[in-house]
Amino acid sequence: MIDKLEFFLALAREQHFGKAAQACNVSQPTLSASIKQLEDQLGVKLVQRGSRYQGLTPEGERVRDWARRIVGDARAMRMEIRAARHGLLGRVRIAAIPTALPMVRELTAAFHALHPGVTFMVLSRTSAEILELIDNLEVDVGITYLANEPLGRVSVVPLYEERYMFVTAVPELFAERPTVTWSEVSQTPLCLLTPDMQNRRIINHYFEEVGVEAKPVLESDSMIALVSHVLGGVWSSILPAKVAAIFNEAGTIRAIPLSEPDAIQMIGAVADEREPRTPVIEALLKCASTVAGRMKDF
Repeated sequence: MIDKLEFFLALAREQHFGKAAQACNVSQPTLSASIKQLEDQLGVKLVQRGSRYQGLTPEGERVRDWARRIVGDARAMRMEIRAARHGLLGRVRIAAIPTALPMVRELTAAFHALHPGVTFMVLSRTSAEILELIDNLEVDVGITYLANEPLGRVSVVPLYEERYMFVTAVPELFAERPTVTWSEVSQTPLCLLTPDMQNRRIINHYFEEVGVEAKPVLESDSMIALVSHVLGGVWSSILPAKVAAIFNEAGTIRAIPLSEPDAIQMIGAVADEREPRTPVIEALLKCASTVAGRMKDF
């Protein structure tokens, strides 16, 4: 039953029989047959079929919710038994918003020191995608904003406060200024993250608060793309202070604190609130609590 539920979750996630089979490392006929057997066992139709996948039935939607719980609990049980025998092993999956990626190393380095048998996969995702990945059991922990938009039912560990800086490589722009206002920087040619990123929605909110609108000359879902354009010496950007510090200390760009209004957002680790948690998630959240003070001072 567990294997069939795993196949069913993969199909609901991929919305394509071939891609779901590939994700599960089985043939498409094997996956299709298993889901048909699951339907026979439950006595309901779960998937709308035609020449291709057409979605879940209402019963399928409900079974998906149960499948997430059952599969999650089964994984937790297997991992707990294995951890009791051999310690934590395997791969830890972390998804982080782009602005928090430079800070993930604080968590991974501390966790690896405690559990050297663990390797890591770190993904860059939007805040909405992180919650979906957690819900679908595809990542163990997310690093995201805690207070700006609804998180749903997750466990939370606050890590650090994100403050914003105007960053530029243009020597004469706001030269010798200790701070610069949101209204002032709205008039400069900016590179910003794309509107689907929560960071961009937060920045837009601060501009709206002072009655101005940012009209960026470039948008990207990559922090590296933003910084590389700033380094070109023509355009500027708005980055979290902890990200800006990495480049500011190297002397490549100037970072000027933003004011009027002061802008602070809490970043933290989030995980499915399911109890009992897998040993990996339990250990990750405990480690996150330990390094939170260090990350605040980064």
